Amino acid sequence: MAPPSPAGGEEMKTKRSCSLECDLDPYPIKRAVWREVAKLEAFGGEPAMAIWVSLISLLSALLSILVFSVGVAVISGRRSRRRAVGFFHPFTNDGGGGERVLWCAVRAVQEERSDLDCAVYTGDEASPESLAARALDRFGVRLLRPLIVVRLSKRKWVEEKTYPHFTMIGQSLGSMYLSWEAIRKFTPYFYFDTSGYAFTYPIARLFGCKVICYTHYPTISTDMLSRVRHRSSMYNNDPLIATSIWLSWGKIIYYTIFSWLYGMVGSCAHLAMVNSSWTRAHIEELWKIPKRTMRVYPPCDTSALQVLPLERSGKTPTFISVAQFRPEKAHAVQLEAFSLAVQRLDSSMPRPKLQFVGSCRNKEDKERLQKLKDRASELNMEELVEFHRDVSYRDLIRLLGGAIAGLHSMIDEHFGISVVEYMAAGAIPIAHNSAGPKMDIVADEDGHQTGFLASDTEGYAEAILKILKMSETERLTIAAAARKRAQKFSEKKFCEDFKAAIRPVISSLHSVN
Repeated sequence: MAPPSPAGGEEMKTKRSCSLECDLDPYPIKRAVWREVAKLEAFGGEPAMAIWVSLISLLSALLSILVFSVGVAVISGRRSRRRAVGFFHPFTNDGGGGERVLWCAVRAVQEERSDLDCAVYTGDEASPESLAARALDRFGVRLLRPLIVVRLSKRKWVEEKTYPHFTMIGQSLGSMYLSWEAIRKFTPYFYFDTSGYAFTYPIARLFGCKVICYTHYPTISTDMLSRVRHRSSMYNNDPLIATSIWLSWGKIIYYTIFSWLYGMVGSCAHLAMVNSSWTRAHIEELWKIPKRTMRVYPPCDTSALQVLPLERSGKTPTFISVAQFRPEKAHAVQLEAFSLAVQRLDSSMPRPKLQFVGSCRNKEDKERLQKLKDRASELNMEELVEFHRDVSYRDLIRLLGGAIAGLHSMIDEHFGISVVEYMAAGAIPIAHNSAGPKMDIVADEDGHQTGFLASDTEGYAEAILKILKMSETERLTIAAAARKRAQKFSEKKFCEDFKAAIRPVISSLHSVN
């Protein structure tokens, strides 16, 4: 065999040298990189090397500028904190129970601390005067002093349509960006989230704000994970995912990671108020701050409704459904159940009427409302079903005062303000057998039934027929018990419990009066 050539010998020496060097050198990767750089230089790679160095230098400079800018913004914000409570509520025109909480919370803070300004962060075109007028007209809440309105221009980052997929994490990260804009424009001493954007809490803490929140429902819950595991198709679990074991497992991993992140950011709250027993159980499990978590039932305007007569003067028995036209409200279930009940009704009995009352937040809600109208036509229910959109508070009271019963069909509704409003108005509730309505609201009062619970179309139809067929005396007995039960969730009770909850936190800033 021929001996190795001199070049081959040198190569073998180099390999042995490299092997020994890698064994002894604690930074072999670093040296390997520099060897590749040396090769580039050997083959005329100076331009390529210069480009890489320039890029790394540029990225380092940009990162340094970003960190410096964030630091300056935070320091500036901390130094310029206002004696104010900033209410983070990007959608001030949703017309639902969340907006009622907002205005009642603002009013309660104004009553409790007259020395604190109240600012509202909103993405709507609004003025202090228009928001005050809306609070009074839609919810009967009269504010004591003018608001400070902080207009947000980047609200699209928390809208569902911006994230066709991975909506939860998309909206959550988007809310951090939106809250950065909000607090940069106006830095309050107390940051108050009334819309459930928990991922904004670390941002507020960064600026030195005390964080208070009123959580209507957890962004994620163990119930949601359970549905994905059982591959149940719902508004928040696409049928494509529900029918695929691999996609379902992927979503379980996604939900598990998200729930961990949600718990981490939620724990940043100095005070977490929740609206029901169901919500409190989930928040305590996820955020793990039980001593800082308090249940405060939401404000239900029972005062104006409690004075309505329990007797119904109209000849046509009317059922009412009060809810925003959102997918989770499951209006279609109510319509199908009503149609089924009408079909089973004796011909000798008067035909009932169903009134849908609600608001539309966006184009998707309007399309959903139109589909509901189309479905009513397909079921030949046009003459028996009415749709009332964006009604005033006065008209809402009038409609509730004419209904013998109210429908609610959202699964795991955190609380159910509309159910309480039905009860206060003397309309017997037919609510979904889960969460808030089941655990807190539709319960016996002094041994008397206060309403019905149902889980599917058949159950709702049966409850509708029972109410239509019951005697006036029986109906009035249930309606009276329901009205008494509703007093436990009054606006007055909310204000009392709300003030008691926030008092220890806001007392950290001494009054100037």
